[in-house]
Amino acid sequence: MLWTAARTRDEGQTMAEYGLILAGIAVVVGVVVVTLGTAIAAKFTAIAGSFA
Repeated sequence: MLWTAARTRDEGQTMAEYGLILAGIAVVVGVVVVTLGTAIAAKFTAIAGSFA
C-alpha cells in the first residue's frame, strides 16, 4: 500500500523536474537572444555607416 502511494507521487516529481529544465532552457535562450541581438545591431550599424 505504501509502495503504490510512493509510485503515484513520482508523476508530480517528474513534472516539477520538467518545469525546472524548461526554466533553465528559457534562461539560456534569453541570454543568447540578448547577446546575439546586440551583436547583430552592431553589424547593422557598421553596414549603415559604410553607406553614409
